[in-house]
Amino acid sequence: MKPFILWMTGLPCSGKTTIVKDLQKDIPNLAMLDGDELREWFSPKDFSKAGRDEHNKKVAHLAKLLLKHGVPSAVSLVSPYIENRENAREIINAGEQFAECYVKCSLEKCEERDVKGMYAKARKGEIKGFTGIDDPYEAPEKADLIIDTEHESLANCAQKVKDFLKGRNLL
Repeated sequence: MKPFILWMTGLPCSGKTTIVKDLQKDIPNLAMLDGDELREWFSPKDFSKAGRDEHNKKVAHLAKLLLKHGVPSAVSLVSPYIENRENAREIINAGEQFAECYVKCSLEKCEERDVKGMYAKARKGEIKGFTGIDDPYEAPEKADLIIDTEHESLANCAQKVKDFLKGRNLL
């Protein structure tokens, strides 16, 4: 197995972290870089465009460091702007060992899944700049892999990721 970076992007509550947790059962030493957890340490409370851009760059540098040390990583990060993901690909500069994975799910389904009530708060104006509500999510135009969590089971989604990684000789 070669180290790799899966850059999991999608709306909040699309299933990014859930898929990564499932992958961790079968991929030894798979590190999860969860955007919510990392934000506490790297970029607390700055959800401006500049803040999001900076947060994404910091996470990309951390992923690159893990790759350099042979640790496969899955980044579970909204990464709302195409520019964020292009910057990550450029910073990491790992060719086939980097894959942008679009975790596709409708806004309506993400809102249904939201156990923290973030979407409801954003709709009431209690959370400003929330991706999908009053801040845009730019869906990938050229994702390496698209996983449809709205219409496929968790097991099928995780298997698609594993098959993709095997196809690139990374598993």
